[in-house]
Amino acid sequence: MPPFALSTPPRAVLFDLDGTLLDSIPDLAEACRRMMVELGRPPHPVDTIRTFVGKGMLNLVRRCLEVGGGADEAGFEAAVDAFRRHYAVVNGERTEVYAGVVPALAALAGRGVAMACVTNKPAAFTGPLLARTGLAPYFAVTVSGDTLAEKKPHPAPLLHACERLGVPADAALMVGDSANDAEAARAAGMPVLLVTYGYSEGVPVDSIECDGLLSSLVEMLPHIGA
Repeated sequence: MPPFALSTPPRAVLFDLDGTLLDSIPDLAEACRRMMVELGRPPHPVDTIRTFVGKGMLNLVRRCLEVGGGADEAGFEAAVDAFRRHYAVVNGERTEVYAGVVPALAALAGRGVAMACVTNKPAAFTGPLLARTGLAPYFAVTVSGDTLAEKKPHPAPLLHACERLGVPADAALMVGDSANDAEAARAAGMPVLLVTYGYSEGVPVDSIECDGLLSSLVEMLPHIGA
């Protein structure tokens, strides 16, 4: 990994969820598969679904339909309803916490660093998933894809998280896996680190402008807190 340095140790760290803390593709792909079967369409391979994840549930469903032949507004709404029902059933069943996540979060908590989860996933799925994977206690604040009118790559979710944590944006750090996270952080005026193992919508993560790359979240620890 190329070396990186943060000019000032952050007082708060904001984390993306899918592809950064959790490998949720198995559950997302299964919900998409059930949705497509219900609609009478051929399901997509898991590797294809991986490239669809990043801009929220509606975008995931829309991409599934576009590759599968498209849909009118009524068809799109029916697909969203189907996805919601199926994902509510499988959410967290096969999702796994990435190696290094729990040690990193525990270390940051022990150092008194404020933490928030900022995701484009709807709140109805975010809370249960964080609880089911045991990560919920680490986050004082959670901002989901429908918490505000805007979602990443808009900076509003990051700024909202900082406001709720009581930390200025320039004293926070964003950690994510895609251009959505990097663009949101840049617009919010905070540094951003990207993990190399996430989803990144099919874009090579090392081609995305950021302040550094992480193969594991524990690699950030020497740069944060004492």
